[in-house]
Amino acid sequence: MSSIPSRSGPGTISTSLAAIAPVVTAFLLGNLATFPNLPWYETLTKPAFNPPNWLFGPAWTLLYILMAVAFFRILRLPPATRGRSAAVISFLVQITLNAAWSWAFFAGHNPRVGLIVVVALVVAVAVTMVLFFRLDRIAGLCFVPYLAWVSFATALNGAILTLNG
Repeated sequence: MSSIPSRSGPGTISTSLAAIAPVVTAFLLGNLATFPNLPWYETLTKPAFNPPNWLFGPAWTLLYILMAVAFFRILRLPPATRGRSAAVISFLVQITLNAAWSWAFFAGHNPRVGLIVVVALVVAVAVTMVLFFRLDRIAGLCFVPYLAWVSFATALNGAILTLNG
């Protein structure tokens, strides 16, 4: 297990762009689905543990930064590193599900489908965290707050579904 990415991997600039691109894409797609639908979200009954709206922006900003850092560390490993390909695929699956949740829940106005997507996302984040941890301890640790937040989001989505049928 490496704690520092190998210098024999791809170039820093291209690797940085490759690590940032899927994260920024998910961020932009998520915002595109979410922001126009916030008036709908405001009409929903929410549980007592629903955080204040101002918390979501800073929380997601931090999580997206941590995802990009973690992915960068994995991409810097030599391509032939055992487990790297599975970790990259897992990351791409989870980041796709990340963006898909906003479309299911907000754009689709569908907490039920959102719950299905976010449960799949929790599994994908957990798998990615384990695969990253096996390759690079810091990359794996970057996913701990993300897994905690997505687990919380799953409970929140479930509660909103229950309260709004």
